[in-house]
Amino acid sequence: MAEKPHMNLVMIGHVDHGKSTAVGRMLYETGNVPEHVIEKYKREADAAGKGTFEFAWVMDSLKEERERGLTIDVAHRRFDTGKYYFTIIDAPGHRDFVKNMITGTSQADAAILVVSAYEGVQAQTREHIYLARTLGVPQVIVALNKLDAIEYNEKKVEGVKNDVEGLLKTVGYKQNQIQYVPISALKGDNIAKPSENMPWWKGATLVQALDRFTLPEKPVNLPLRLPVQDVYSITGAGTVPVGRIETGVLKPEDKVIFEPAHVQGEVKSIEMHHEIIAKADPGDNIGFNVRGVARNDIRRGDVCGHVSNPPTVAKSFTAQIAVLQHPSVVAPGYTPVFHAHTTQVACTFEELIRTINPKTGQTKEEHPQFLKTGDIAEVKIRPTKPMVIEKSKEIPQLGRFAIRDMGITVAAGVVLDVEKK
Repeated sequence: MAEKPHMNLVMIGHVDHGKSTAVGRMLYETGNVPEHVIEKYKREADAAGKGTFEFAWVMDSLKEERERGLTIDVAHRRFDTGKYYFTIIDAPGHRDFVKNMITGTSQADAAILVVSAYEGVQAQTREHIYLARTLGVPQVIVALNKLDAIEYNEKKVEGVKNDVEGLLKTVGYKQNQIQYVPISALKGDNIAKPSENMPWWKGATLVQALDRFTLPEKPVNLPLRLPVQDVYSITGAGTVPVGRIETGVLKPEDKVIFEPAHVQGEVKSIEMHHEIIAKADPGDNIGFNVRGVARNDIRRGDVCGHVSNPPTVAKSFTAQIAVLQHPSVVAPGYTPVFHAHTTQVACTFEELIRTINPKTGQTKEEHPQFLKTGDIAEVKIRPTKPMVIEKSKEIPQLGRFAIRDMGITVAAGVVLDVEKK
């Protein structure tokens, strides 16, 4: 049987709005977590005095599960619907979400934004919406959760839906990219089957809404960009770089160049899952054998492209960033580590061009002296050593980055323009 098409799904939303419960319930209702496991969690949750948390426990009490040899891997959990198979990227905290989204190999094809119809829109809800947009998540299901807590009141649901809709529109989502589904993750209403508690709801269940997602087109028409994850030297085969194709297509006999190493070679053969393949497409994790390149010429973080359209090496670049959390302020001269595709390079904030009002996109302040947590800004950045980065409008997959310092993700952003080296 042919494999169903695959999609990466990120779960986002405010920490207390029932995200884990929604994931657990969804896995259970689609038959991806067996009844006896849920029963066991229910007993444990009851014993711990957390009676309503059995579904959340599916996602959360995994550490000890692993130790007992029961592998339910939380961060990347596979589940199937009628049409697709999904990998859920659960984003426990917003910081992890940002880091996974930008530097993880798993770019999300779609998101479920969980918003409590009881608590309504909160600060973190706004932030997640902004980030989902900035990071290029193309389609969103808004799961309006906790309907049991508002006694399945249609008017209340409508009010919260309008608030969320307003936010999604201000950051640039179009009507056709959004679906709304009222649910109670706790009670199982409208997850996989319609609920008797909401006779007024004529739309999809959560699982039906997932099947209404559209499969993103593979960016085969963009230039080849293949960030190198590792380089091996294999006896008899020579130099074998390994990585995931982000954009474009790679074939044997292609003339390629690695930047910023600036070395050229010719592709002899390509291998995926230990089989030789005739061409590699976006999303493929491959090893490929290159003639004319020595093992020490290239390293992780280099990007492979065709000689005819080489990866862009930045002397400096302008970017739009969101400052997620910084203990003090970001000022010119600040030099944290930028994580983009497979590279990590220290980069200096050269100029703070302006701060932006996220609701309107208008300038708040020209040339501010510093940026603080919560600011959205346009900035000029200078890498301390050559790095490949692309304009996000041209090659979005290589146009986003996370900024890390002191062990935390302090900001995330997208590249607006590049001054080439």
